[in-house]
Parts: sequence; C-alpha cells; structure tokens
Amino acid sequence: MNPLAARVLSTVAGQLGNPHGLLGKGTAVLLNRTNRFLIAEAVRAAAPEVGETVADIGFGGGVGISLLLEQVGPTGNVHGIEISPDMLTRARSGFSTQIAAGRLRVDEGSLTALPLDDASLDAAITVNTIYFVPELDQVCAELARVLRPHGKAVIGIGDPEAMARMPFTQYGFRLRPAKEVIAALEASGLAVEDRPIDHKPIPGHLLIAQAKG
Repeated sequence: MNPLAARVLSTVAGQLGNPHGLLGKGTAVLLNRTNRFLIAEAVRAAAPEVGETVADIGFGGGVGISLLLEQVGPTGNVHGIEISPDMLTRARSGFSTQIAAGRLRVDEGSLTALPLDDASLDAAITVNTIYFVPELDQVCAELARVLRPHGKAVIGIGDPEAMARMPFTQYGFRLRPAKEVIAALEASGLAVEDRPIDHKPIPGHLLIAQAKG
C-alpha cells in the first residue's frame, strides 16, 4: 500500500474512533447513517421502558440518544457519554431542548471510566465502540458497576471477519471475536446472550448482558 492510501485509511479510522474537526462533522452524519440499523436493534434489545434511566455510551452522531429518548418518554432520563469534545458540542446544540427539560444529560467520559453512579442505569447501549478500547476487562467491569439489578447493557459489534476485510480497520481497530467479549462480560458477573444480526454489508452481533437480581 502506498503512503498516501495508508494515510487516508489511518485518518478514516481515527475519525471513526474520535470524530473531530471539519471531518468530524461529516463523520457524525456518516455514523448516524451507517450505524442506525445496529443502534436501533441495540435499543430494541435493551428494551427500556417509560420512566427508566438509560445511557448511550459513545453516542457519536446521536441517533441512539434520539431513539432512547423516544423509548423512555418524558418521565425517563437519558445519559449521553462520549470522548469526543466535538460530538459533545454537537449533541448539546442538537438536543438543547431535552437537556433544558432535564430529560438528557450529556457528559464526557469513556467506557473505562463512566461518569455514572453505581447501580444507576436500567439499560445501556454501546455500538461499534469497543474496537478502540484496549482494556476490555475494565469496560465490562464498568458496565456491570453502573447497572441496576436486572439491568441490561447491549454491546453492538460488527462481525470481526467481515470487519477485517475493510482496509481501514488495520489502523487502530481491535477486532475481537464475540466469544472473547462474552467471556469478559461473564467474568464481570453478567449473564450474556449473543444475538447475531444478519445485515448487509456487515453482519453483526448484539451481546446482551444482564445484571443479576
């Protein structure tokens, strides 16, 4: 691969992991479009009810926040957690009405250091995010920490074999087999269901982790 192509692919991968700057604006739109199906399936699997407290961790373009707000209704609460300052700014502008009403809180944070209290969530989703985090055990421990009894955390990932055929995933992506993620979740005390998602161009997995009662 020539240096220019490698640089382009590295830039693409970097934007997907942390959208920023002028390119980040386009990346946010792209993330909403390409991830919408898997995000919607993750919300459906998490099955939040009206009045519950939920989170989208690594919300990117914000489509998951919109779907969660619809699910929990005016009496529920949504947390949006993101490492990208530009995506935080975008969400605070786009969801200003919901934030002002107290229905949504948007905070900087990561999968390994969630700005949430223990046992504070009924449900959480995180889609196409764990590729960028080396500390998988810490991620799973954090998800277990913030879930209430019987709460659900849904991790959405692309099938690693299909993802590996995409050239930009050679740059900074950790494409773990679903079994490896399941084992880490179970080691954190969560019961896990692997729900395969048949979707083109990339099939995926929803790993539905539930806290014990």
